[in-house]
Amino acid sequence: MDGNQFIRNLENEVSKAVVGKKEVFELLTVALLSKGHVIIEGVPGVAKTTIAKTFSSVTGLSFSRIQLTPDLMPADITGSMIFDQKIGEFRVRKGPIFANIVLADEINRAPPKTQSALLEAMQERQVTIEGKTYQLPEPFMVIATMNPVEHEGIYNLPEAQLDRFLMKVEIGYLQKDEEILLLKRKEYNEFNSVQPITNPAGILELIDHASKVEVSEPVLDYIYEISRKTRMDERILLGASPRASEHLLFASRSLAFLRGMDYVIPDHVKEVVENVLVHRIVLKAEYEMDGIRPKDVVREILDEVEVPK
Repeated sequence: MDGNQFIRNLENEVSKAVVGKKEVFELLTVALLSKGHVIIEGVPGVAKTTIAKTFSSVTGLSFSRIQLTPDLMPADITGSMIFDQKIGEFRVRKGPIFANIVLADEINRAPPKTQSALLEAMQERQVTIEGKTYQLPEPFMVIATMNPVEHEGIYNLPEAQLDRFLMKVEIGYLQKDEEILLLKRKEYNEFNSVQPITNPAGILELIDHASKVEVSEPVLDYIYEISRKTRMDERILLGASPRASEHLLFASRSLAFLRGMDYVIPDHVKEVVENVLVHRIVLKAEYEMDGIRPKDVVREILDEVEVPK
């Protein structure tokens, strides 16, 4: 199955359970094929959890949900050693991190010590329990949710952890016709369970195909120039890292694959650049107080960088 056919099949299937949000599912697919992780930000009630569960069901991947709370411990995520009385010895009880798609719900409610338990898993795709390393299933993807209006009882994510998320996706309210359709379908109970269109082996095959999409020197230079501009902008305290440039490359390549192309063009970079960069950029305080947002700066930089022919 080529990338374009896959994304069409996926969108047709998820529409049975979720109204709208096609662009969100496309971005999740881009992240999955790029072997990356995603932050979904939105107010309560905009289907963040439903989107993650539906995405895992349609892709045929195993799913687990971790509700992060202030009292959650690292072992509650990774697992621990327990004594099995039947066999008279210790054995590993694996935590919820051992799934293809892990939903870290309200990730900013957990303290830094617990959030750090995700770092090894996200970067190395492995966890360490009592000094022994265990590989996580492939493919592996963390989808973290955040509520932008919560300010009490939350912890800011460390910049090192934010940089490990390939992209951030903001989810807003539905359009009028979409919300009315949602209400009608709820009234008549017309939502159907979704069926998987592939399996882990199929996803790994798609990841391999996406990684072979060609990227020309001018497009590589275009990606670099965008990242470099963020490091030089006087309004930015912390610009895009080399890892951000890598993620921009991977996301552009995966998007090109889903569009049925075997090479990346500048338009692919433009489509994902905001999602890949906004959560990594830290503005200076005086510019934040003036109401300037990271996405505003990224858009300006995109207008300034010369597009390769």
